[in-house]
Amino acid sequence: IAMFLLVSTDMSAMAVVCDFLSNICCRDLFGVVGENFSFPVNIRKNPEEIIWTKNKDKVAEWEGQKTTYFTSFRNRSFLNEENGCLTIFNLQNSDAGIYVLEYLSTQKESSLLTFTLTVLPPPSKPETSCNVSGDSFVLKCTADFPKPLNYTWKLNSIPQIVHHVPEVFIPKKDVGASTKAVCFIKFSQTEKSSEISLTECLSDEKEARLGSSMGFDCKILTDAF
Repeated sequence: IAMFLLVSTDMSAMAVVCDFLSNICCRDLFGVVGENFSFPVNIRKNPEEIIWTKNKDKVAEWEGQKTTYFTSFRNRSFLNEENGCLTIFNLQNSDAGIYVLEYLSTQKESSLLTFTLTVLPPPSKPETSCNVSGDSFVLKCTADFPKPLNYTWKLNSIPQIVHHVPEVFIPKKDVGASTKAVCFIKFSQTEKSSEISLTECLSDEKEARLGSSMGFDCKILTDAF
């Protein structure tokens, strides 16, 4: 019996396929270069033996006494012997791959957990822009990243107002021209921010009005001979 699940977490969305008869579970995970990444594992049965492999090569093994780390995972990974969770420190592009956790419980039951880890570059520093639409300031925040980001807007004059979308409309009556807005973007553990002053909105609006008022008609007079 197989079941497909979509699990949403603060870190990312994980596609999960589980076969409960054979104790096999597969997940698609995403990490960011430079972060410390922990696989979402929590073995509830007391493990007697734990083996982690990456692309079929051993990376960590515990046989009840001590943990052995292999290849590039030496000195940059940690295996929790109680719950089977493997943590990779300072994630690199080369860490992407298919990971398999195999563990044997004290009841001699063997289980497999399979993870496909994709490593992404950190999101770019967000760019903020501002314009005026009617009686509102329109603030936009953009960043270069292949996955959905968590957005948070904070205004220094109204600390209780927090928005979680890339574009927000702020009524002019609620803020002053000296108000500064900060856009925070976050994915997994990585967070970046960018600040903009609402005076930039007014400057752009003033320039637009000035440009439209400078239009004029030019007439060319010619003499007929």
